[in-house]
Formats: sequence, C-alpha cells, structure tokens
Amino acid sequence: MKNHLPWGVAAVAAAALILTGCSGPSSEPVPSGSAEMRTVRVAALPIVETSALWGAIGAGIFRDHNIDVEVVPAQGGAQAIPALLSGDVQFAVGQPFGPFRAQLQDLGIVVLSNYASSLETGPDVNAVVSSAASGITTIAGLAGKRVSVNSLGAAGDVTIMAAVKAAGGDPTTIQFVEVAFPDAKAQLDAGNIDAAWVPEPFVSQIVGGGGNLVMYPYQQTIPGLPLLVNYTTNDLIKSDPQLVDDFTAAMSEALDWATANEPLVRQAIKDNLQVPEAVADHVPLPHFTATLDKDKIEKLAHLAVDLGVLPSLPDFTKMYR
Repeated sequence: MKNHLPWGVAAVAAAALILTGCSGPSSEPVPSGSAEMRTVRVAALPIVETSALWGAIGAGIFRDHNIDVEVVPAQGGAQAIPALLSGDVQFAVGQPFGPFRAQLQDLGIVVLSNYASSLETGPDVNAVVSSAASGITTIAGLAGKRVSVNSLGAAGDVTIMAAVKAAGGDPTTIQFVEVAFPDAKAQLDAGNIDAAWVPEPFVSQIVGGGGNLVMYPYQQTIPGLPLLVNYTTNDLIKSDPQLVDDFTAAMSEALDWATANEPLVRQAIKDNLQVPEAVADHVPLPHFTATLDKDKIEKLAHLAVDLGVLPSLPDFTKMYR
C-alpha cells in the first residue's frame, strides 16, 4: 500500500542505508571514559525529532566522547528491535512501545533515557490529519474510518483510540493501516486512507496542501507524553558498559545542545530532510530532554492494556537501566 516518495524510509530496521554519519570537532572537548574512537550505529526515524541527533553529530558532541555515530533509518521503534538483537545497530531512538513489547517477550531491551517529549499545549509535534475529501474534522468523526499509523499497536493508535472514546466515538471501529510517515500524503491523496497520524514535517505539508487538522492525540490523552526514548540491549550493557555510559552521556549532552541551539537544529532539518525552508523554519520542535518521565510512560502502557493493544503490562523494573 506504499507509494514511496524520494525521501521514504526503510521498511525494516536492519536496512543498511545510512542517512548521515557526519561529525566534526567541537571547540570544547568533553572528557570521555574511553580514549579509543568507537563506531556505533543508531536506528532512528527520518523525522524532525532526529534533527537533534543529526545536529549534535555535526557539532562534534559524540566525537568528543570518542564515538563516531552512523544513523540508520527505521520505520518505528518496534522495527528497530530485531536490528538491536542481531547487533546490526547498537542503540535505537524510538517510541516506548518497542521496549514495552520487547520486555513482555523478555528480549533484554533496556531504556537508557528519554530523547524527546511532546508539547503540553499549542501546536504539537504530531497530529491526526485528514484529507479534504474525507470530511473528517472532529475527533469522533474518526470512528469507522481508515486511519494510518507508522507502526501498528503503538502510541499512535493507542492515543487515537483513547481520544475517540473520550469524544463519544467507538474506537473499536477504527481501521488502522500501517503506512510509513513519508507515504501518508500520497495515500490520503489516493483515497486509500481517510486520515493519518503523522509527525512534523508531514503535518505542515498535509495541512498546507488542503488537508484538515483533526487533533493532537497526545494532548488529548497524556499531555507532554514522551515521544521517543533511547534504548539498547542488556547484552551490550554487560559486554561494553563503558560504551553505553559514554553514549548515554553524549546523548544527554546532545539533547541539551539541541535545546540551546534551535537555529542549528532547524538547519539540520534542512540538511537531512527534503522539506521547504519555510517548513523547516516554523515546524514545532519537541522538548528535547534525557530526563525520563516514567509516570507518563507507564500511564501509556496502562492505557494500551485497557484498550486491548497490549496483553499485559511490561515489568517496568526490568525495562529501565
């Protein structure tokens, strides 16, 4: 069902295509726990949120910690799990649902930190949008419709279902379809789906092209919900704890850098995503932070169980480092 655009993402996390591996020296090196340069591969989606990682690589933050980073595209957090377990990538940035499901299967996936959180008020960084032809303009109007998400059984459909239920609609009648984010506009235009859950820059592109902004599902359910978390495997933690410590420290510094350097983050969007400059200059950016809001993540898991998306709660005591 996918019409791939020139800048589409890979369908599997183990894809070898590297979006970027650029890095450069920083003016103020930070001491690292290892003097040896190490190369790591990080699975991440080619979306606005990844601009913090791209920008920090370019600023030399990871090299200051003696880490050379290659970013590998993944469609969603769950798709990154096989690549982590096989060793194709060492770290991943994705939704919490990848670690949720991995913990339920006792696969040894561990969350190291937060990466980015949604915005509690105002225009959020992801939204449900609909085609003009669908006529969908209200949350309850999504009931009985075909709605795309990038990964089935994750935060997109859970928060959409919860919002529709709260608005008086029947969430069990929504027909969720898995569509990669860059393909959503083409699928809406073709009439294959009625609405789509997408992040920026796709929200701005679809609404700017005549689509309807239906809602910000995270704000309707768990305002400020963590969008993406940083995770790895227990095996890597045991085999190379120094690398994990150094990467975690570098990622925390990278997110602080992103918060303090918005113009450079927006430049990273322009450099790595084929979007108009006007879009890159004005899309909402998330709250970049390594601080993990466990209460909100666990509330999301409870919501998923209540809606039948997860069979049971993960063991949170084993899911965090």
